[in-house]
Amino acid sequence: MANYQFPDQTGFYSGKVRDVYYIANQWLVMIASNRISAFDVILPKPIPYKGQVLNQIAAFMLNATADICPNWLISTPSPTSAIGKKCIPFKVEMVIRGNLTGHAWRTYQAGIRELCGVSMPNNMKENDFFETPIITPSTKAEIGHDEDISRKDILQKQIVSEADYEIIEQYTRQLFERGKQLAAKQGLILVDTKYEFGKIDDTIYLMDEIHTPDSSRYFYSDGFEHRQAAGEKQQQLSKEFVREWLIQNNFMGKVGQVVPEMSDEWITVISNRYIELYEKVIGEKFIPQDLSEDDNFEKIVTALKKISPRI
Repeated sequence: MANYQFPDQTGFYSGKVRDVYYIANQWLVMIASNRISAFDVILPKPIPYKGQVLNQIAAFMLNATADICPNWLISTPSPTSAIGKKCIPFKVEMVIRGNLTGHAWRTYQAGIRELCGVSMPNNMKENDFFETPIITPSTKAEIGHDEDISRKDILQKQIVSEADYEIIEQYTRQLFERGKQLAAKQGLILVDTKYEFGKIDDTIYLMDEIHTPDSSRYFYSDGFEHRQAAGEKQQQLSKEFVREWLIQNNFMGKVGQVVPEMSDEWITVISNRYIELYEKVIGEKFIPQDLSEDDNFEKIVTALKKISPRI
């Protein structure tokens, strides 16, 4: 990806999958790359169209939930870019789980019945629904791995004030409920996801992406109950299949482990799965768009000029 220099740019940050440009200390230009990460490690090869998929799903979902809480997004001037408000982020990610899947299941399988201070009932099977979705926050690490943290520890360590935490907890449950409703219309179950929040003055904003394959897990609802009863694996649309492949090849991001070779065929499979998820979640045909770096830059600058008289 190009390392742009935008007018009135005041900072730059390259994350695991996004490049973020700070404009006039008020706005962000966020560009979704084709990088893919798992276990907090960026894998060595990019995935075609992944950035476009993430950016367009996130924009769709932010617009579809804007009545629940304010969000950072202003515009999406190109297939892989978004412009929005610069917030002061809370240093926690609000993970919410409707089913016993992924990290929660691996914890449960190890005989542990508490996750982030939340009790999990006995006698559950993998992928069973929780009676009520559980919130299992994680720290937002600048470097290295995010770590599980309880509500109690967040408040005790004053990472988030109690008043703010109550608001983002409420938003998390409302957003997840809306996400499940949107998924159900498309024959999907939103299994788990994460939300990030920040503040401008006294207002809390929803930030970053939501309900994308990088931040969420979806199951196909058709046949879900039958597969559960039969003890079969659920059909899912998420990045979990990449994590499972890595685990099978003895990689979980631990010191000394080596990322397995990613063949061209495997990269095509991953790209197609991302496109499949886009089409299932959005309910529209995915149209690949290949903009040059120069065209992408021009579209972003044109959009910035509309919000900043200084540019």
